[in-house]
Amino acid sequence: MTSSVDGLVSGLSTSSLIGQLMQVEAAPQTKLKTKVKTAETAVASYQSVNSKLKAFKAAADDVSKLSTWRSTKATSNSSSVTASTTTGLVNTAGSVTFDVKSVARAQTTTIKLPTNTTSDSNNDGKLEKTPVNLGASVTVTMGKYDENGNFTPATPAKSVTLDLTKGSSAQDIAGKVNSAGLDVRAFVVNTSDTEGILQFTGSKTGEDFGFQVTGLEGLGLDTNGNAGASPASTYAKNATLQVGGEGEAGYTVSSATNTFSGLIPGVTVNVTKEETGVTVSAATDISGITAKIQSMVDAMNATLTEVKDQTAYDSSTKKGSPLTGDFMVRQMTQSILGMVSVGMAKYPNPRYDKDLPVDETTNPKELTFPEQSLNKLGIQLSRDGLLTFNATDFTNAYNENPSRIQEVTQAVATNFSALADKQSKSVTAVITGRKNEIDSINDQISNWDTRLASRREALQRQYAAMETALGNMKNQSSWLAGQIASLG
Repeated sequence: MTSSVDGLVSGLSTSSLIGQLMQVEAAPQTKLKTKVKTAETAVASYQSVNSKLKAFKAAADDVSKLSTWRSTKATSNSSSVTASTTTGLVNTAGSVTFDVKSVARAQTTTIKLPTNTTSDSNNDGKLEKTPVNLGASVTVTMGKYDENGNFTPATPAKSVTLDLTKGSSAQDIAGKVNSAGLDVRAFVVNTSDTEGILQFTGSKTGEDFGFQVTGLEGLGLDTNGNAGASPASTYAKNATLQVGGEGEAGYTVSSATNTFSGLIPGVTVNVTKEETGVTVSAATDISGITAKIQSMVDAMNATLTEVKDQTAYDSSTKKGSPLTGDFMVRQMTQSILGMVSVGMAKYPNPRYDKDLPVDETTNPKELTFPEQSLNKLGIQLSRDGLLTFNATDFTNAYNENPSRIQEVTQAVATNFSALADKQSKSVTAVITGRKNEIDSINDQISNWDTRLASRREALQRQYAAMETALGNMKNQSSWLAGQIASLG
C-alpha cells in the first residue's frame, strides 16, 4: 500500500489535501449511506405498525373463536369440593347435585417390629445398638381387594420377592422395597430405641393400586410388646359419588383419584371429604368473553395510536415522522374507523346449510342485525378518535338474546381480523421491498469502498511522485547555483 508523508519539499499538507479530495470523491457513497439510514428508520416504523396489526388480528381471532363463547365458569356450594373449567368446544352450562360417599386413598400396611437390640458388648458401661435380624423373605404383590378384604393379584402379575436372609432388619426391608420398582414405598418410624413401625404405603390412590405383603406373618409385636403379630392394612379405595339420589334416577361414579371430569362437560371436580348435598354449577363465562372483547378494542386503539404517531407532522417545527407521507399507512385509520361506524347490518348465518336451498325463513345465507350499530355491543367511537367498550352494555345485550349477540360479535371480530390481516400483509410486502432495496444499496456502498480505496492510493502515489520531482528539481537548482558561483 502506497503511503505519503506531508510535503518535505513542497511544504504542503498532502494528507490533508488527500483527505479533502476523498471527501469530494466519497460524496456519492455518503448519499447512499444516508439513503440506507432513512430506509432503515422507515422499516423500523413499518415493523412497529405491523406488530400492532398482528396483535389486533390475534385479539380479534380470540373473540371470533367458538371456544371463547363455550367457556364456562364453575362454582360449588361446598368448601370441601372445588370445581374448575377448561377452555374447549365441549364446555356446557349446567349443574349437578351429588353426595360424596368416599374419597380416594392409597393402601397403608403397618407392622410393629423389633428394630435394635442394646448391649454393653465392650463391658465399658456404654450400650450399643445392633439391628435385629428378622430372618425373613418378604414378597410384595400388587393387586386389588374386594369389599370383604379378599385379595386378587394384578394381571399381568406384578410381584417382587426380597431375599433378606443375609440382612433382614426393618431398615433393610424398607430399603429393598423402595428399590423394587413397584408402586409401593416403605419406611421405618422408630417408636423407641428397640422398636419401630415398618410402614408400606401405596404411591397411587385407588382400589386398583392395592398390594399384599407376605413373609412377615407372626414376626411383629402386639401392643404389649409380645411377638406373633402380623401386618395390618387399610385398603386402597376409589372416590365415589352418588349422583341424583339412590333411587332409579340416581347413579354412582367413581375415580381412582379425588378428581372427576365427566359430571358436566368441561368441568373438573375435586373432592376432599365425605359430604352430602353438594351442588356444582357451570355457567357461561361472560366476564371472560367481555375481557377478550376489551383486549380486541385495546389492540385496535394501540394500532390507531401507532399509525398516528408514525405518520404525524408537526407544523410548528415543519418536521414529519418516518411515515408521514405514506398514504397506505395513513389510510389504515380510516379503514378501521370506517368499519366501526358502518356497524353490522348483515352477517353470515352460522347455521346455514350449503347442501339445502337458500330460504330466507328456514335456511338464510345471511342474518340481519336490526340495531346495525356496534353500540349495541358496547363498542363506540370516542371524540379523540379511539374506541371504547362498555362491558355492562354488552352483558345486558347478551342476556337479552345470547345466540344473536354471539353471532354478531363473532362476525364483527371476523371482519376486523380480516382487515388487520390484509393491512399486515400490505405492510409486510413494503418491509420486504425496503429490505431488498437496503441490501442493494449496501452492495453499492461496498463497491464504493473498493473504488475509494483505489482512488486514495492513486492520490498518495501522485503526491509522492510530486514530492520526488520537486526534490530532484531542488537538487538540480542547488547544483546549478554552485556552478554559477564557481564561474565568478
